[in-house]
Amino acid sequence: MRAVNLNRFADLLVSVTEADLAADITLGGRLVLSRSGELTVCYAPFDHIQLGARLAIVGITPGAQQAQNALVEARRQLIAGATHDIVLRAAKVFASFSGPMRANLVAMLDHVGMNRWLGVASTEEVWNTRTDLVHFTSALRYPVYLKGQNYSGSPSITTTPVLCDLLGSCLGEEVAALPDAVWVPLGPRATQGMIWLVQQGQLSPERVLAGLPHPSGANAERIAYFLGRKKRALLSAKTAPDGLDAARVRLSEQIANLPVEAISY
Repeated sequence: MRAVNLNRFADLLVSVTEADLAADITLGGRLVLSRSGELTVCYAPFDHIQLGARLAIVGITPGAQQAQNALVEARRQLIAGATHDIVLRAAKVFASFSGPMRANLVAMLDHVGMNRWLGVASTEEVWNTRTDLVHFTSALRYPVYLKGQNYSGSPSITTTPVLCDLLGSCLGEEVAALPDAVWVPLGPRATQGMIWLVQQGQLSPERVLAGLPHPSGANAERIAYFLGRKKRALLSAKTAPDGLDAARVRLSEQIANLPVEAISY
């Protein structure tokens, strides 16, 4: 699937209400890009690539709420007369990893030294004063729904043709456009997508920093342990500390060993 240009949907975004957009996101009306069995891929304005970014943060796919936030912001920008480049950039920054998820992500990135490598006091700055340093994306650039619900990793990204096509064309395009970025996948499914690109020869493995716990609030205990805020003895049975310890050490060492200028490939 080729990257979709905002031109295709701009007139629609300014002609409907915000409520209409919210309904279309999951009902798959006028925003549908493709269907395959019970999977639906819809458009949301996540096409912007932050050229020159040194850090790329990769989720699995935009959820319905994230897609709605991006569409609403794009609509506002279009109505205000912004150029499409500005529309896409504003929509993506506005919708990317918002709320408590952002706070968790900042804390973990700082904990393993990403802020020091980027040369900022905290990675929080990449959402405000240093947006030039970061590229926000997903293994699947556009929202994917399974039976109308947010896609969560099944069926597999890399063995389902419609998803693998989206991964290779869109995320592959972004990897090629950012030769000096390091990539931080969030969660096992996003990591699977990055590994697939490595296997395809599109990305050097040294540029993939895997193992960070997903910043979702549902992952609160694992995040607290990763950050040293909860002692091992107090962990519930559902949290395996050894893997988190290994990931923390590995990520800290990887980042400490990155060159001052990011790796080229």
